[in-house]
Parts: sequence; C-alpha cells; structure tokens
Amino acid sequence: MSVLIAIVVLCVIILVHELGHFGAAKLFKMNVPQFNLGMGPLLLKKNYKGTQYGLRLFPIGGSVLLGEDDTEESDDPNDFRNKPVWQRIIVIGAGAFLNLVLGLILCIIIYSVEPIPTTVVSAFGEEAVSNTGTSALRVGDRIVKVNGMNIVSASEIFYRMDNSLAKEGASGNFAVYEFVVIRNKERVLLPEVKFAASPNPSDRGGMVYTRDFWIEPAEKTFLNVLNYSARNAIGMGRIIWLSLIDIIMGTYGLNEISGPVGIAGVVGDLTAQAVNIKEAVMTVVSLSALITINLGMVNLLPIPALDGARILFLSAEGIRRKPVNPAVEGMIHFVGFALLMLLILVVTFNDVRKMIVGG
Repeated sequence: MSVLIAIVVLCVIILVHELGHFGAAKLFKMNVPQFNLGMGPLLLKKNYKGTQYGLRLFPIGGSVLLGEDDTEESDDPNDFRNKPVWQRIIVIGAGAFLNLVLGLILCIIIYSVEPIPTTVVSAFGEEAVSNTGTSALRVGDRIVKVNGMNIVSASEIFYRMDNSLAKEGASGNFAVYEFVVIRNKERVLLPEVKFAASPNPSDRGGMVYTRDFWIEPAEKTFLNVLNYSARNAIGMGRIIWLSLIDIIMGTYGLNEISGPVGIAGVVGDLTAQAVNIKEAVMTVVSLSALITINLGMVNLLPIPALDGARILFLSAEGIRRKPVNPAVEGMIHFVGFALLMLLILVVTFNDVRKMIVGG
C-alpha cells in the first residue's frame, strides 16, 4: 500500500512539474512535440493537436519535449529555439515554479487542519534540562536564532539542532546550543543551552538528545494560516539548500540520500505509526509538500540536464546575443543526464539494501 501511495504522490508531483513547462509553452504558442509521464519504454500514446501524449513504464520521472535540444535550424516561428530568450527562460523555469506553488498550497492545507506552530516556547518536560541555569530557555521566549541560523519557522529550530549535532557532536552527556531569543521585548543571547542525553544505539555516537520544550500554537485565523504556510514553505526550501551543501561538504553521506524506493519506505513507516486516518492523510500531505519543494529547488540547480543549467545557457545566450553551440550544449546535458541516471540507480540500490539489511 505504501508503495502505491508513494507512486501516486511522485506521479502527481511530476505531472504538476511537467504541466508547468507545458502550460507556459502553450501560453507562448510554442510547439510541444511530446508530453510524457514516466520514463523508459512507451506504454500508451495519444496524438492531439500536434502533441504526442505518452505514458511510460517507470513512474519516476516525466518530460515535455520542446525541441530545445534540436541541432538543426528551423523556419517555424513557433519552434522553441525561435522564440525570444525571455520566453524560453520562463518556460524552462515554470516547472520548478509550479512545484513550489504546489508546496505552498499543501502547506496551507496542512495548517488549515493542524495547529499553527510559532517559535515561542510554551512549556517544558518534567525532566527538562534546557530551562535550568543562567543560560536557559524560558517559557515565553521567542526563538530567533539557533547556532547562528536565523529561524523562520518552527521546523528550522529542530533541523538546526540535528544539523549542528551531526557536524559538531556533543559535549559529554549534553548537546549544547547557542540560542538567541526575544524575551520581554529584548534580544537575549543564550550561549550554552543544554539538552540531556540518553542511550540509543541507533543514533550518532550512541546517544539521542531530548528536546524538552514545546512550541506555543498560534490562533487559527485566515491570515495566520497563510503567513505560517508561506514561512514554512520558505523554511523547507532553505533546509533543502542547506542539506545539499552539507552533502557536498560531506556532513551527510550517500547512505542518507533516499530515492523513490526510500520514499516509499518512509511513507510506509510514517503512515503505519498514524493513530487514525486523518493523521495518516496529513502525514502523506506533509511529505508531499517536502518532496515537491525539494523537486522545485533541486531542478533550479545549474547541473547539466536539470532546468537550472538550461536557464544558465539561455541567460548566456541573452547576454552574448547568440546561442551556445546546440551540439555542445546537447552533449553537456546528455552527460549530465547519464550521471543523474547513474546516481538514481546507486541511490535505489542503496534504498533496497537498507530495506533488506537495515541501516
């Protein structure tokens, strides 16, 4: 069941991405030779108004073929390469843009149903450590920084705590963080906020560090839902960028990157933990928001075969007043696509291995 849910989620998110390209191309009256959902061998096809619509075997991708890789010149004014550069940039960027819009819509759905968190401390656990001593959190503190990172949404507090622990480790039996809070309308630096540790063999270093405070919910109004949904979507996007940097810097290894198989496993684990249908549905919606924002952000990276690289080449064309050699650009994107497929295969193999042997 979790595999089916994951496939549906991925297909919808990819469909939205491709519809972004497709809709923008149609808006500018560009030719769209193909619209494909999935990758691999063609299963079904339908020709309609000059476009071949195809369903392919593997539901892990999709494509809108606009003729952007054509090396032969055309006299058709509606061909992609004959349209103004600014129109082509909008068409290429529209897929990622629509993914980000979908992420915002899903966040609005989430916080229309779930409580709206703030960054204000509301309470501590019975065995709290972080609310004792001179450098301590207090009920009513509004958290604005954790270890130097400005906080936009509540999820960033806990991301930064996990991220700092992965990079810097712990100090004895405590995880220690620097917080900046607003307290009684004043900005206060808390240089050593401590959190207790308890044994946990599955965690880094054999310890798991408790977060012994709760976050105050906000009053649920239309503006509060919109405000926090936008902030949370922005926060997700920033976390994705920071995570990519951490992967490049070696903070996280290949073992911690998941592909479609890993996503199916996460969906299965989290929905299995849900106590009712509502919680299971909201879990899937939350994961969908993260995945669609992830797809939108990653696609904007200037990596060959991704939309970001195509926008980079188009920007160069706009500056130089002439296009990059189509054959050279096509080869660069081909190599990038091949490496991307290799990465997907490696990540998928790793996901399967983790499902079988654990870890």
